[in-house]
Amino acid sequence: MRDDPAPAAARRAVSPLDHRVEAATGHDIDTLWTHRDRSLLDEPHARLVDQHRELAQAETGVTFYRTLLHRLSSGEFPVDRALFERIDRTVDQLEEAADIRDTAARRVLAALEPIEAATATPPAPGREQISAADRAALLAIAGGAKLYEHLLTGRLSVTTASGTRIPHAELQRLEGAGLVSRDTSHPVHAGQPVALTEAGRAALITVHRTAANQVPKTTARPGAWPSTPARRR
Repeated sequence: MRDDPAPAAARRAVSPLDHRVEAATGHDIDTLWTHRDRSLLDEPHARLVDQHRELAQAETGVTFYRTLLHRLSSGEFPVDRALFERIDRTVDQLEEAADIRDTAARRVLAALEPIEAATATPPAPGREQISAADRAALLAIAGGAKLYEHLLTGRLSVTTASGTRIPHAELQRLEGAGLVSRDTSHPVHAGQPVALTEAGRAALITVHRTAANQVPKTTARPGAWPSTPARRR
């Protein structure tokens, strides 16, 4: 009996931890993944997203072998020794995939719990949520930006890769708040690169959270994962 091909790359699998990740960060999973690709996340959130991606990949493996096992037992194939051997092999592969999934889930929890604890703490003075206008400016700067001086007027302004222009006064305010920084080793007439600081990336991920998106932790039901490793046959 010919083996099926290995599981191919697929869309992100939904994991039972997604709702906790979204509640703690205030963003849906797809937005978090996009922010990670654009380097908009601070280090704790970037680590959480990296661990979540590993969990999503592991979930895909579990789904593949579970689906294959269902197919093998559906009556599509003749009941013979080859089928029994393949079922045994698939069960072993499913068990191994589940162990990998459970390990990945524990890593997500380890990265998630400090963020959950931080969101439960009121922001310190001076750390209030940024305005929508500042958030838009930071997002534009994150894609690449430079401060230029107009040769004729002498006016300073920031031009971003998306074409957005940010007034110099607004840049100074963001700099004063520690959200962005300039590379002053470049002359202004040639363009001084402007980038987000670690505080700027943290500000982007900090959003107002209401009681509606605060998901309480619950005790796992019997048989729910992450589970303790099963004894091998």
